[in-house]
Amino acid sequence: VQLQASGGGLVQVGGSLRLSCEASGLTSRSYEMGWFRQAPGTEREFLATISWNGGSTYYADFVKGRFTISRDKAKNTVYLQMNTLKPEDTAVYYCAAAMGSLVSNRARMSRYNYKYWGQGTQVTVSS
Repeated sequence: VQLQASGGGLVQVGGSLRLSCEASGLTSRSYEMGWFRQAPGTEREFLATISWNGGSTYYADFVKGRFTISRDKAKNTVYLQMNTLKPEDTAVYYCAAAMGSLVSNRARMSRYNYKYWGQGTQVTVSS
């Protein structure tokens, strides 16, 4: 299984970016895809998740209304649209895959439930 994240870069405050995560080798029909981020000196934190088949989503409270997760099943790709970016959004962003259906939102928020990880893509928001 490989997850290839892309789309990061340098953006000004208030700008937007769309991150992509292309998945290959995922043969199971039951898994969830998530996005996390990690800034220097901090823990990796949950942002959003989407179920691959059902399209249901869940977001961390602090990104609701600004970030949107979506997927293109034909392209095996998950996206994270980020709007109204702030300097505190600066971090390395990771996509991840959790096998099976996560049974609770608390489980969705835990990075330990995600088995596969992409390499990360840097997002820098400048003021």
